[in-house]
Amino acid sequence: MAEALKRVKVELGADAVILHTRTYRRGGLLGFGKRTVVEVTAANDVNIAPRPRPRKGGASVERSVLKASENTADSRLPGGFAAGTFGNAVQRAYAQGTPVEMAQPQAQPGAAVPQLRERNLVQATVPPTANVNEELAQIRGMVQQMMRRQSSRPQPDLPDALFDQYLALLEQEVAEELADEVIQSVRGKLTDQQIEDKQQVRDAVGKEIARLIPVDAKTELESKTTDGRPRVIALIGPTGVGKTTTIAKLAATFKLREKKKVALITIDTYRIAAVDQLRTYADIIRLPLHVVLTAQELRDAIDKCSDYDVVLIDTAGRGQRDDDKLTELSGLLRVADPHEVHLVLSSTCSQKVAMEAVERFSRLRIDRIIFTKLDEAVSLGVLLNVVRRVNKQLSYVTTGQDVPHQIEPGRSDRLAELILGTGL
Repeated sequence: MAEALKRVKVELGADAVILHTRTYRRGGLLGFGKRTVVEVTAANDVNIAPRPRPRKGGASVERSVLKASENTADSRLPGGFAAGTFGNAVQRAYAQGTPVEMAQPQAQPGAAVPQLRERNLVQATVPPTANVNEELAQIRGMVQQMMRRQSSRPQPDLPDALFDQYLALLEQEVAEELADEVIQSVRGKLTDQQIEDKQQVRDAVGKEIARLIPVDAKTELESKTTDGRPRVIALIGPTGVGKTTTIAKLAATFKLREKKKVALITIDTYRIAAVDQLRTYADIIRLPLHVVLTAQELRDAIDKCSDYDVVLIDTAGRGQRDDDKLTELSGLLRVADPHEVHLVLSSTCSQKVAMEAVERFSRLRIDRIIFTKLDEAVSLGVLLNVVRRVNKQLSYVTTGQDVPHQIEPGRSDRLAELILGTGL
């Protein structure tokens, strides 16, 4: 503010009158380089007495204004940024040659306009295109330097195309160590000429991400089991992740698409609405549904389904901190002795919450992971982080609420594209 007022006095003289001040933030790129700007509106040679009401046939005169900015070492640069600063580089690079102009005096027809002393403090234009490219290179270098200082795993300078992909991975909340691993692996596999091609770099990054995602290679359910029983699949997970809707989708997929003979069992008796919901799905798809309360009822229900191809078990959502209910669920799973236990996680939760759920439910048993609600996720990097950390196959993902649609097998190439920002 002091610098701005000083410039007003220099340009308009000691008699200058401050009419209005405003402080705000602007500029920057990717959250970096924002500067505080103070805007001062001032005038001189103007009568600042209360403005009389206009008389019929009279005229009003607009005052000439002067805008001055704080933190400006060179007043000829646009936007109030000091020469050589990050904010100035951003502003100049993206201003597209638009000059900053002063407000001009306006008058009603027939009115005399006072001769006011005016100076445009910020008149400037962006340099030619070649210099704009130089400015962009400067911005990129500054961003890389800031990221390297903040990174726990410093990396050497990256070519532009690789650096863009690195930023894209971090924006999707891919863990820093995984992003580094992907980028450095791609850098070692591509030639210098290939690294200059943005599309080739993006394709290579996608393949590298896919390599890190273990998935179930089977595209259809195998009916036969080594013990002669129907294939028993249990879904477990925290509350609110979409287990009941997912199990209905699986049941519809196995029956309608793969022509399997399917039965449903639910031990989610804590939520009557969940039982009613699953019963509705079962009636629509025409599947038998067994509601059980005890371990013995569970055993009997599985025996009744002996001539089916697959038995799907829906369990009550357990809070990962509820040790008693987790112990109870563990006992029921021992009775059911499922061939597969799928942990259901929501794509909308944070990595910390997801990893805490994995850690707690690992006390029971986890064979595969299902991610739900991909359509609601803000970023999908968490998916890669969790699957890579747990090292369990990703069996299915769901992309909406529609039953029997919006469920698909976990394909590593598909997930890699989603992580890179391709829409569902």
